[in-house]
Amino acid sequence: MTSTTDANTDTAGATDTPGASGTYGELRAQLATLTTEAFRPELAEIDRLSTEEIARIMNGEDATVPAAVAERLPQIAAAIDATAERMARGGRLIYAGAGTAGRLGVLDASECPPTFNTDPAEVVGLIAGGPSAMVTAVEGAEDSKELAAADLDALKLTADDTVVGISASGRTPYAIGAVEHARAQGALTIGLSCNADSALAAAAEHGLEVVTGPELLTGSTRLKAGTAQKLVLNMISTVTMIRLGKTYGNLMVDVRASNEKLRARSRHIVSLATGASDTAIEAALAATDGEVKNAILVILGQVDGPTAARLLTESDGHLRAALAAVRTT
Repeated sequence: MTSTTDANTDTAGATDTPGASGTYGELRAQLATLTTEAFRPELAEIDRLSTEEIARIMNGEDATVPAAVAERLPQIAAAIDATAERMARGGRLIYAGAGTAGRLGVLDASECPPTFNTDPAEVVGLIAGGPSAMVTAVEGAEDSKELAAADLDALKLTADDTVVGISASGRTPYAIGAVEHARAQGALTIGLSCNADSALAAAAEHGLEVVTGPELLTGSTRLKAGTAQKLVLNMISTVTMIRLGKTYGNLMVDVRASNEKLRARSRHIVSLATGASDTAIEAALAATDGEVKNAILVILGQVDGPTAARLLTESDGHLRAALAAVRTT
């Protein structure tokens, strides 16, 4: 499957179109200022290298991405804390992007229900052009700020929501439009890009610019930039869920046991958290309709299923707080 880059740089032949030279000339000038679009002359003959040599170069390029992310950890942490505060009030986490960036947002959102037992409406991924754009490029969709606003309006955006605009270039109109519209509605806004001084970061309350530099293939931002975006989105969703009490230590206690593998994992998690016997684990899961967090509380707190459910409700789903409540009564 071939992905388009989120800068949509394929303008071959555009300057031959009557009346288009000004438009595309301006766009080419913009792209020329972006490090993600820069040409690397030292790699101009990479196609003449052996497969292993190319793979080594790619691996070396990828190894630079975590360092670029590390430079922005204070800003990322601040954005996560603000997101968690909104979500604790019932807000949603909404990703918005085009092309590769949009697909990464949809991917991260789709992983939250099985991992953290979130409702599918709690973490949402919007991609310019709609669901079909996940597998097929929808021409022109990324160029519309109005489309982004309409997509957010369809979700009935509230001031408790968080909208994360994602764009490697930092200039994609769909991502910028999503952030501008969300900010006007009072929602929290985050702009994730891979170029410095980007329009997307400037439009957002929290601008996260993870500068990964020129790509191995000129302008192919599904490479280092895409990897950086994936790492940051992993942080945003995972750390937010930790802050919301979706984990106990590093255990996924809100995992949804929707298949045999996850049912086995559920039992393993209860075992790791409690050290209880298989018999006790099965009894606790039976008493809590298979809810891992509740089963742990039944065992460690020595309470029944309904009491565990009540204590967790009273503690807003935080297992440590529920255990503390048991131990103080």
